[in-house]
Amino acid sequence: MSKKKLRSQDWYGRTGKDGIIYRSWMKNQGFPHHLFEGDKPVIGICNTWSELTPCNAHFRDLAEALKRGIWEAGGFPLEFPVMSLGECSVKPTAMLFRNLASMDVEESIRANPMDGVVLMCGCDKTTPSLVMGAASVDIPSIVLSGGPMLVGRYKGKKIGTSDIWRFAEEFKLGKMTQDDMIEAEASMSRSVGHCAPMGTASTMAAMVESLGLSLPDNATIPAADSRRKVLAHMTGMRIVEMVNEDLKMSKILTRKAFENSIMVNAALGGSTNFILHLTAIAKRIGVDVDLTDFDKFSSMIPLIANVQPSGEHWVEDLFYAGGLPAVMKEIEKHLHLGEITANGKSIGENFSKAQCYDRNLIGTFENPIKPDSGIAVLKGNLCPNGAVIKPSAATPSLLTHTGRAVVFNDIDDYKARIDTPELDIDENCIMVMKNVGPKGYPGMPEVGNMGLPQKLLAKGVKDMVRISDGRMSGTGYGTVVLHVSPESAIGGPLALVQTGDMIELNVPARTLNLMISDEEFAKRKAEFKPLNLPYERGYVNLFLDKVNQAHEGVDFDFLQGSSGSEVKRDSH
Repeated sequence: MSKKKLRSQDWYGRTGKDGIIYRSWMKNQGFPHHLFEGDKPVIGICNTWSELTPCNAHFRDLAEALKRGIWEAGGFPLEFPVMSLGECSVKPTAMLFRNLASMDVEESIRANPMDGVVLMCGCDKTTPSLVMGAASVDIPSIVLSGGPMLVGRYKGKKIGTSDIWRFAEEFKLGKMTQDDMIEAEASMSRSVGHCAPMGTASTMAAMVESLGLSLPDNATIPAADSRRKVLAHMTGMRIVEMVNEDLKMSKILTRKAFENSIMVNAALGGSTNFILHLTAIAKRIGVDVDLTDFDKFSSMIPLIANVQPSGEHWVEDLFYAGGLPAVMKEIEKHLHLGEITANGKSIGENFSKAQCYDRNLIGTFENPIKPDSGIAVLKGNLCPNGAVIKPSAATPSLLTHTGRAVVFNDIDDYKARIDTPELDIDENCIMVMKNVGPKGYPGMPEVGNMGLPQKLLAKGVKDMVRISDGRMSGTGYGTVVLHVSPESAIGGPLALVQTGDMIELNVPARTLNLMISDEEFAKRKAEFKPLNLPYERGYVNLFLDKVNQAHEGVDFDFLQGSSGSEVKRDSH
């Protein structure tokens, strides 16, 4: 039992009129009076269930297992909804609304009588938005992810989201019919859960486990496995203990915890979106993390997990091979082992007994799946504030490449011209897309891994260097330079690139440069005209006014930092 007064008692512990107002309407749900008397911590269940977010559509069922654990540990569970972001449904891009969802989470937690909170998340943006919002309130919090879906099966082969890009190329070439595509889509998504490869959703689940915000194995237990419900039950029990221990997020999210997470992401070949979300979380909790940290701590870690898109297999397979604890065990000598986690133990204790059951899935530090992993951060006159590339998902021969730029001014220009016979392009060219950054789109969509021209696919070309200020799906692959900062819409150097310019990419040297003279650079800069963005009201107008650039996490400037859990005014 907690020795300190529970936060919820500022609502439910009142006498007189205030007590009636805060308790009476709650009792219409059948709650007896003793639940409000202050010896049971009120645990909020922040649930991103939505039928429009298919990755999270099983959360109502998962929440029941969570509630059983909370009740067993002596807590009082109260479930509440927040904005849910379905990556495959939300237009123009779910990233546009991540910050809005984080505001919903932050204000819902602060404004309501809860002593601790469980963050139920799965689909890509639901995880960072919930963690960002909770970090700004800083009450005891724990994450429960929804888990990856079971691997798809299509015509005798395992398939998952990464195969969408392959199917798209075959469809372009007439090797797959529309009927084939319909059969494949049904075969791919055959169970509850988020994407089967190490896309952004599984990367985010691994992020929270490596940060220490969840129980062990949260990242990889399949959504359809009964052990996911057991994990939910145990998570419910643990959050009650966290409230009694006053184990807040700020005690877990230390600088060393962030360094651990960057190294684990490298070992997994995780999504480049990890950079944006981890940076935003760090700035909410007040930890100094920048792009140089991602390069520094990634560079020492090889690819350990043989999981798509950097490897061959699936997150479901990774769980059977030992899960994230077994991966972390292989890079143990580089991790900070003493950092406290949500279960009250150190991160080192959590994986100390982990074992690998399949070396095809989990390599060793000395004999990794690939020597290059993680995320490389580039600098140069084309990206003075940085750009990123995932070497483990790229073609090695293209990591050092100089080519002629073929420029698309925006996504509409790309769609209109990419497959036209008159497009002057060959496999040595570098494809450049402008105006798909945070403000330019707006919302920074996942279009950076541009599909190759049909005429080059027909020649057998599988990859080309592609550069943009946008993002790429965590399930995507290729020699793709992303997050160019500052973005083109606000006058970043990418805006100055013209078709025919030579661009030099040198990933080993961490450089990306536009090969024009300083005089020509200055001339083009002087002639630049800002993009005319036709948004005059509402949330999108707020986004355009307040959003930061990619190297800062694409958060709102006014949301960085914490406001704590105190409610400044009382209306009753």
